[in-house]
Amino acid sequence: MDGNTQIQLDAPKKTSRMLGTLRNSGRLKSPLSPQAGSFKNQSPSTPDKMSHSPGVTSPLSSVAALFRTKDLDDQSQEDKPVVRSRTEPNMPRLDSILKKGAAIRRSLRFSSKKDKRQDAVQEAEEEGQAEEEKEEEAEESWAKIEETYTLAELPHIPLSVMQINKLIEMEVLEEAHLHLLALRGEFERERLRLTQEDSPVELAKKEKDLSLLYSNLRLKMASIVRTSVSLPARNAGLLVHVARIIQEEDKRAREPGGLQGSWMDAWREAVDQGAQDKVEGVHLESTNHSNASWLAVHLGLLGTAVVNDLEKVKKELCRCYPPSFQVFATYVRSYHAAVCRHLCTLETRATLLRDLYALLDWILHRYRSERILGSLTLQPEMSDIDANMDLDDNFLLRLRQKFCDTVKVDMRAFLDRLVELENEELWSVRKRPDMDDDHMFTSDFSMDICTKVRGNVVNASRLNAELEGEVTASCLGQLKDFPMRFDNEFRRCCSSMRADEPLWSEYCISYVNSFSALQRHLEDEYAECSPLAVEEVDKEVQRVILGLLESVQEQFKDDVKPFLRRMMTRKWLTNDDDFKGLAARTEILAQHCQAMRQPHRQMASRAHYHVVKEYVGQLMKNNFSCKNRQHDKAASKIRTQSSRLADVFRQMGSREEWLDPVGECLSDIVGQKNKGDIKDQLQPLLQQYSDFSSKHLAAVLAFRGVMRGREHQRILLRLNQLKKTTPSGEPDDRDRALFRDMEATVRTDFLSDLSFFCFTFILPAD
Repeated sequence: MDGNTQIQLDAPKKTSRMLGTLRNSGRLKSPLSPQAGSFKNQSPSTPDKMSHSPGVTSPLSSVAALFRTKDLDDQSQEDKPVVRSRTEPNMPRLDSILKKGAAIRRSLRFSSKKDKRQDAVQEAEEEGQAEEEKEEEAEESWAKIEETYTLAELPHIPLSVMQINKLIEMEVLEEAHLHLLALRGEFERERLRLTQEDSPVELAKKEKDLSLLYSNLRLKMASIVRTSVSLPARNAGLLVHVARIIQEEDKRAREPGGLQGSWMDAWREAVDQGAQDKVEGVHLESTNHSNASWLAVHLGLLGTAVVNDLEKVKKELCRCYPPSFQVFATYVRSYHAAVCRHLCTLETRATLLRDLYALLDWILHRYRSERILGSLTLQPEMSDIDANMDLDDNFLLRLRQKFCDTVKVDMRAFLDRLVELENEELWSVRKRPDMDDDHMFTSDFSMDICTKVRGNVVNASRLNAELEGEVTASCLGQLKDFPMRFDNEFRRCCSSMRADEPLWSEYCISYVNSFSALQRHLEDEYAECSPLAVEEVDKEVQRVILGLLESVQEQFKDDVKPFLRRMMTRKWLTNDDDFKGLAARTEILAQHCQAMRQPHRQMASRAHYHVVKEYVGQLMKNNFSCKNRQHDKAASKIRTQSSRLADVFRQMGSREEWLDPVGECLSDIVGQKNKGDIKDQLQPLLQQYSDFSSKHLAAVLAFRGVMRGREHQRILLRLNQLKKTTPSGEPDDRDRALFRDMEATVRTDFLSDLSFFCFTFILPAD
């Protein structure tokens, strides 16, 4: 059997099945079946025999009896026209049946491929039109609910308690409520007819049944309202009945037989509980989860959930209630409250700085942004509602304080970690510090600190201007004691490194540069907003910088001390090793000063002063006296070495140029062949260094080999005369006094010769 034959044989079978389906779909379901939907357009049932006693065999048999009485009631009202909506879900549309029939007829035709393609296009167009018609019908069926309504006729004889309760369980709310009202009417009539002879037991029992049924009805309605956002399509029809029941019960609030409390308030509580359930249902990872951004992710999901839910409320739930319910505003307030409670829970779990920032940012900015409550999909209804959460002021203050405290803790841990890294990467392995593009020694910690502080301040500024100032003060407060802690740890870990002088000095200079950069950054960025805090940090930084510079200077002094001590000795006159060592060490210091940023190169000036003072001071110690014309060689050496030192310190950046002539002046005195000509070399020396005294001159003469005698006395007397006639050029600044604090070793016999010479000098000549 070929394929075409098989198709022809199967076609009648398919046609038969499809026609059977059409016939079945054309049948109307019983409106009293559990799937029949709402009882809104049906008359209340009036059973012939119903009892309120619990003697009914089962709820199912009771409902069956309800169905039978319903049929009888319908027959009794045949004279009344039955009005059905265009969108009655159980009545299939005629045009839909005709379209299905046309589709069947097309399926039975054997057409070409071109015809099949045309049929397929036509079917697609018809299906699209059908979908559009369904959407239009849905919109028409959900017309705006009016505020006023007409209560349906109450049944003359209400159903039993179990039957009404069964209707409530089946969510046939309108029918259940009508029977409840009828039962309530019976109760009221019996209560009014009650006499002293009648027993109130039955009446109390009926009142208890009413209370139980009303409680169940309220619970069922609350359940429907709570889940209405999650199941808007399922609960839409029920919500209309819920709204009417609430309106009716609040009207009858003062009548006996009802529940205490407002039904509208109960509805609002159900809305609140539903919002709370939705908020708590947003995915939240456990605290021990590896995702560092767990809170930011959760808040993003929470915002999305709030927007989606309010969109459903606006589009689908608002049309299920009368305007007096103010549905959208009520749901917004409920979500506000639910979110506030949830945020209080999240605050206890947020301990890290990034989590607290995410929480504050979400509260202050994102919740009201276009991504959540400011979404265009919620307009224009949202424009008339306050978008601010009703958070307790103490909560925000507590959260901000917690953020600032966490900034302090985080900043402290960060600074401690910087010291640890410096030890691990440099000190422990004796690695040289890095040099920047300007060939300056530097350390990364200053840039790390600036980046960290700026990051905290910028993040705080995004949250709140006031919080920005608080975070700035918190960061600067932690920086106040950091320089001294860093310096103490550095000296503790590197105390043994002083023997390796270049490395020690390089570390010190790199930290001088880094702390100076940190100081400038803080002054430029935060002096205006936090002047006192910046000033306190500046003081501590300056103390550490001066201490580091002093360490470099002291180390330099210790290193050159052995070389300087052997200047102006017999070995010095014949050997240049000590001076070469002095020059080499000075050149190392010059290289270090070149790698130091201004204004701290003034250390070169202090080193220059120290070397010249100690070098010249060796002349004053009377360790060596030039004899046998050695003074020429000594003078030449003093001139050469002084010039060399002056060049080194000049390249180093020293500003003490006034020290350079001293070597030339002293070499002129020492190098004079004729002792009598020494008097003529005193004037230039006194003009440059007015603090040069007689004891210093006596020490220089002793080094020259002129220790006593008339010429010795004449030279000293000439100095005294020049000091009286030369204008006082003695500086007020002790730093420019070279000889004032310089000790000079003077022989005691020289002093007696000097006094005798002075006495004879004033006598008249023969």
